[in-house]
Amino acid sequence: MPLAYDLQHWLTFFTAAVLLNLAPGPDIAFILAHTARGGRKAGFAAMFGIWTGAMGHVIFAAVGLSALIMASAAAFMVIKLAGAAYILWLGVQALRSRGELSLAVNGGHADSPVPLRRTFVQGALIDLLNPKVAIFFLAFLPQFVVAGAGPVPTQLMLHGMLIIAVAGFVEPPLVLMGHTVTRGLRRNPGFCRWMDRGLGAFFVFIGLRLAVAER
Repeated sequence: MPLAYDLQHWLTFFTAAVLLNLAPGPDIAFILAHTARGGRKAGFAAMFGIWTGAMGHVIFAAVGLSALIMASAAAFMVIKLAGAAYILWLGVQALRSRGELSLAVNGGHADSPVPLRRTFVQGALIDLLNPKVAIFFLAFLPQFVVAGAGPVPTQLMLHGMLIIAVAGFVEPPLVLMGHTVTRGLRRNPGFCRWMDRGLGAFFVFIGLRLAVAER
């Protein structure tokens, strides 16, 4: 049986995957914001959360669930509003902070554990509750389905997982670089106050943008 995927296929796919992962967007901003706010561990927790949410969308696209959601105006609206409400709630919480959240993350309070699990869950939910991410995978992945290369769901899953694998080469260096640049500032109350409010403004922005998004 001849190879279903030729060299041109993989060159085109990996070029697109690298460019997609390098392009500035809400995911990168979320990861870098948590890196600046909480350091390397917080950045990686945010990154793994985003990857988990993305993997959920890959699975949904492969089994056809995303297509069903996109076809239903009611389902799209429910997921969109749930995601927007959650993100706006995170934004309000951060905006109300006077720097305590970032200080706690960085050991400003001895009895405050590092909330890495919360950061991870936030990243996963922000990605999963964004129907625009589902639209992206539904539009992007089918372009690389090749006749004779196997079942379509398997091909969608393969290419979706490879996009996340490419992120594994692009995003960790960004986290490490962000950690190094902001390491000396994270115990400064003024910087922590700025970071909390900056993150809150970012959440409010993407929450409002998601709330008015159309299919």
